[in-house]
Amino acid sequence: MQNGPRTIVNTHRPQSARPFANRSKQWTPNAARPETRGHQNAQRSYERYLALAKVQAQAGDIVGAENYYQHAEHYFRSMSSD
Repeated sequence: MQNGPRTIVNTHRPQSARPFANRSKQWTPNAARPETRGHQNAQRSYERYLALAKVQAQAGDIVGAENYYQHAEHYFRSMSSD
């Protein structure tokens, strides 16, 4: 049995394809960070994923619905820990 023509794939990446190689290192761990509204963001994400899960469940996609319910549960736990 004969296979088709073989192609050689070049795995070497040019320098410009390395986005993190020339990054400036300005981040410092002790830098002041703006205060986030984590609870409000978690609440919004929880409601969003819950709504997406309900839509998937109504469409009959139980796997997709379960995925969104798990995401919603993550944000619910995040809100509860605050």
